[in-house]
Amino acid sequence: MRRKIKLTALALLRSAGVFRLVANSSWRRQRLLILCYHGVSLEDEHLWRPQLYLQAELLQKRLEMLRTMDCSVLPLNQALERLRSRDLPPRSVAITFDDGMYDFYKQAYPLLKKYDLPVTVYQTTYYTDHETPIFNLICSYMLWKRRGQQLMPRDLGISEAMDLRTERRRHRVVRSLIELSERENLTGLQKNELAGRLAANLGLDYAELAAKRIMQLMNAREVAEVGSNGVDVQLHTHRHCTPKDETAFRREITENREKIQALTGRDARHFCYPGGVYQQEFVGWLEKEDVVSATTCDVGLADRHDNPYLLPRLLDTSGRCQLEFESWLGGVGSLFVVRRAALQRYIVRDE
Repeated sequence: MRRKIKLTALALLRSAGVFRLVANSSWRRQRLLILCYHGVSLEDEHLWRPQLYLQAELLQKRLEMLRTMDCSVLPLNQALERLRSRDLPPRSVAITFDDGMYDFYKQAYPLLKKYDLPVTVYQTTYYTDHETPIFNLICSYMLWKRRGQQLMPRDLGISEAMDLRTERRRHRVVRSLIELSERENLTGLQKNELAGRLAANLGLDYAELAAKRIMQLMNAREVAEVGSNGVDVQLHTHRHCTPKDETAFRREITENREKIQALTGRDARHFCYPGGVYQQEFVGWLEKEDVVSATTCDVGLADRHDNPYLLPRLLDTSGRCQLEFESWLGGVGSLFVVRRAALQRYIVRDE
């Protein structure tokens, strides 16, 4: 009901010319919309996690809307500098992708080149050298593939039946597998073997999934390629985690930066919190690592008064209609939300 009321209100505001008025206002010109994307489906991932994935066709519609609205799409570093100096062009937007998945390379990268739009990819780097599916994501995805079933596990190291009838129950199975891998200190290769055994339990062809590169990061060659062709590759930690210990946290940044620098030949000084999860002490640790900005998953337009280490973004998803997207490009959409920290959606964690 609340969503229906919101969409009705947006439609009325648009028809009354308020969208255009706000989009051309000095208020909007003093603010930057940082768009956040995660994945672009290779197959049906948008049905598995609509809050993280969207189809390539929808992404193309978004890019067309940027053109129709005559938005000023800027490289992230330039956009933040101009935000601070109060020199933004009309309807300023920066585009970011989290994680650096293979589907970015396969689906989003060609579209962004077609529209000649700058983009920042916050790249986690552990799996760039390990061309295997990300363990917890592929397990969750495979369990979803067999949703509605109840199965007894074989050769998985867990004793409880796998009840796949609800999202919560499937998540319990994933947690059991993650806890098992941590308890037995499994290597990346061993976890990949465990995922393969799960696939066998579910009657899925794991080799076929791996060959499609579903739930995989870009490999080293692909990161180097996009980095040499205009994509701004930035920090997202090496293992997609934010340790509460300063030494471990800063090591994640150092390893991540060294890998990005080796692959792209450029320094990385902008950061995105994995899963949108942050704590106040992280700000000081990032400053010590000479990081100049950090984006969150908190919803909002960025203005020059924002802490540069706690910048808001708009997470664009399959569930967001074109009217809502247009309202955010112009600025009206931000008037309907109160900024709040986003929930942690998932964790990619490896050693």
